[in-house]
Amino acid sequence: MADPKQPLAGVKVVELGSLIAGPFCTRLMADFGAEVTKIEPPEGDPLRRWRRLHQGTSLWWYVQSRGKRCITLNLKLDADRQRARDLCAGADIVVENFRPGVMEKLGLGWDTLSALNPRLVMVRISGFGQSGPYRDLPGFGAVGESMGGLRYVTGFADRPPVRTGVSIGDSIAALYAVMGALMALRQVEVNGGRGQIVDVALYEAVFAMMESLVPEFDHDGFIRERSGNIMPGITPSNTHTTADGRHITIGANGDAIFVRLMRAIGRHDLAEAPDLADNAGRDARRDEIYAVIDQWVGRHSHDEVMAALKQAEVPASKVYSVADMLADPHFQAREMFIPLTLPDGKVIRMPGIVPKLAG
Repeated sequence: MADPKQPLAGVKVVELGSLIAGPFCTRLMADFGAEVTKIEPPEGDPLRRWRRLHQGTSLWWYVQSRGKRCITLNLKLDADRQRARDLCAGADIVVENFRPGVMEKLGLGWDTLSALNPRLVMVRISGFGQSGPYRDLPGFGAVGESMGGLRYVTGFADRPPVRTGVSIGDSIAALYAVMGALMALRQVEVNGGRGQIVDVALYEAVFAMMESLVPEFDHDGFIRERSGNIMPGITPSNTHTTADGRHITIGANGDAIFVRLMRAIGRHDLAEAPDLADNAGRDARRDEIYAVIDQWVGRHSHDEVMAALKQAEVPASKVYSVADMLADPHFQAREMFIPLTLPDGKVIRMPGIVPKLAG
């Protein structure tokens, strides 16, 4: 039973989708109390068989599908399509991530569903959106990351572009989908409006994260290139390797923080240098500054580096593996791991809920 104290308690959501973006969107809604019904085809969501398995079922599946009720419908059959329409007619939000036009072919398009339920919010996640010349092209998260600009700036300048270690394009699109769904739902509930379509394109979700790329190019033709682990134009912020082979990210790009860092590593000359008092001056001497930090970090162990940076109040962290996360007391204090009992009784941990609501 739904907890009536949860912020989305009573909100009914129907999910028609598979894999990552749509299901992640509804998982976030379910985390906060929405009643999510996931419609799967007879063969099941392919995510059930992705990556590492436990007794034939993906461990990722258990994370992505938590808090949902899953039902099987064969949408090739008239009777099952009618069942899907009935579910959507009673829902507040429908989330789908098919290619544009598929829902219409199934008799589950916007015109049909909104006629049945004028207050319905329909979230449509696709590679390129519901309009435009590319609308009918297939588009996964990797394509969105490439077209949206993320892949171009990720990696090192002397090597081809690389992907991040997770399906970030799909996940960003899911976050925008949740935000759009709740804004549309508020318009229905508070402003007395009708339901509407929330149109989320994977490439646009990624593109929206790309900081100042557009005005920088439009202003003077500047194209940001791959810059490895540094933050281009913002110094110092980089990853360094300790004497015992650990990797530590140090963000000392604030003016006062830079001074504290230089004093902590014994470079009072750089701490007091007038031309390094602001970011522009530091960025002009970027290579020199990074070489100094590299040399200092490389002479000390991880524990020595972290102790010195903590004492100096310089933002820093070891680059965590999942093993580091599970052992970290702060993750535990923040309840970032929650237990799940698998069907055979085995208990595993999964990621906790974000964000934290005080109520």
